[in-house]
Formats: sequence, structure tokens, C-alpha cells
Amino acid sequence: VQLVESGGGLVQAGGSLTLSCTKSGFTFEDYAIGWFRQAPGKQREGVSCISGNDGSPYYADFVKGRFTISSDNAKNTVYLRMTSLRPEETATYYCATVGRPCGRVVWPDFNEYDYWGQGTQVTVSS
Repeated sequence: VQLVESGGGLVQAGGSLTLSCTKSGFTFEDYAIGWFRQAPGKQREGVSCISGNDGSPYYADFVKGRFTISSDNAKNTVYLRMTSLRPEETATYYCATVGRPCGRVVWPDFNEYDYWGQGTQVTVSS
């Protein structure tokens, strides 16, 4: 299983970015793709999750209404559209997967996931 993130960069506060997570090597009957972020000196936190089979989305309260998770199964890619970004959201963003849907794991808990991408840096300037 391999996950590769892309789309990070530098954006001004209030701006938008779309992150991509391209997956390969999957053999799971169903799965969850979670997005996490980690700022220096802080714990990795769950941002959003999407289930593989039915596309059910889940969001942390602090991103609801601003972030949108989606998937394109033909491209084996999950997207995280981030809008109204804040400087405190500067972090390395990771995607991860586990062989169960989001509703059957404690999706914001990074310990639930088995495979991780290398991360992509998002910097929000004030």
C-alpha cells in the first residue's frame, strides 16, 4: 500500500488549497482515508475522513464548513479542499488509510491507521 500526498504550498490567510492523496496497492474490501495534520511541537490531529465504498465524509468540528473531502475512484485519489485557511493551520498534512470504513474506527485517532503518506507542507501566512 502506498499513499502519496501533493498540493501543499504557501497561501495567505483566507485563501484556499486543494490537497491530493493518490493511493495504490490496495486490497481492502472497504477502507477509510483520513487526513491529518501536525504542526511543530503539536500532536497529529485528525481533520477529515472518507469511506472507500460509500464515500461518507467525516469532519473535525474545527474545519466543518471550510474543508471538503472527496474522492475520484477512477483516479484512485482523495482530495481535501481547504478554504478560509488560518495561520494556525500551518502544518504538515498527511493522508492515511486503514482497512475499515471511517464509521468503524475512531477516525480522528492516528493510531487507528496502518499506512501513511510522506506528508505535504501547508503554510498559511498572516
